[in-house]
Parts: sequence; structure tokens; C-alpha cells
Amino acid sequence: MYEIILNIHHYLAFVALALLAWATINGIMGTTSERIFENSHRKTNLFALISVHTMLLLGILLLIISPNAQAAFSDMGLTMKDSYLRKTYIEHPTTNIIAAVLVTIGNAKSKKALVNGKKFKFSMIFFGAALLLILSRLPWEKLF
Repeated sequence: MYEIILNIHHYLAFVALALLAWATINGIMGTTSERIFENSHRKTNLFALISVHTMLLLGILLLIISPNAQAAFSDMGLTMKDSYLRKTYIEHPTTNIIAAVLVTIGNAKSKKALVNGKKFKFSMIFFGAALLLILSRLPWEKLF
């Protein structure tokens, strides 16, 4: 079961990153031009939100069922001294929780904004910040 969830979490990361990048690019292009915030832009934001939240839930589930995570949490002093363990079990989940919150806020603000430029600006700022946070804490050595 653990391996299946880990593989889904791994491959869904590519989908989530692509959708976040696309939402950020849409936000940049819409902010710098006089585009209209269409239903396709809203759906891109929504699918990015869904993929990031799914990744977050799978990641939390992995932290709960992973034998390695349980060992890391049993001795937090050792975990905090080891940069690999700290990044994997502390920094990666914490940063991605913050990114999921930013995506949620960005999606809500872009839906509630009345002006097209504001909708794109909120998408650009919040989805872009979430993308940068996720990219900063990705386990690059495990990704490929």
C-alpha cells in the first residue's frame, strides 16, 4: 500500500507542477495585457488547486504510514541534525502545507475579484509563490 501511494504522490507531482506553472503563466500574461478572465482560466486554477491538495493529502498519508517517517519522528534531535532527514520529513511537508494554503487563497481571491486584471494578478502572485515554494523543497534526488 505504501509503495502505491508513494508512486501516485511521485507522478502526481509532475501534474501539479505543470498546472501551477500554467496558472502562473496565465496570471502573468493576463496581468501584462488586457485579457478577459475566462472560464478556462478559472478551470486551470481549480485543477491546480485540486492537484496540490491531492498531493498534500497523499503526502500526509505517507508521513503517517511510512516506517522511515516514524523512525525520524521518534528521535527528533537526530532528525534535525541530519540535513537529508530534516528536509524530507520536516521542511518538505511544512513548505508544501504553506504552498497549499497559498493556492487556496489565490483561487478564492481570483474568483471573488471583480476586475479581470485583479483576477490575473491574484493568480500570478499566489500560484507563483506556491510554485516557487514547492520547487524549493522538492526532493530533486528522488524525482527522476
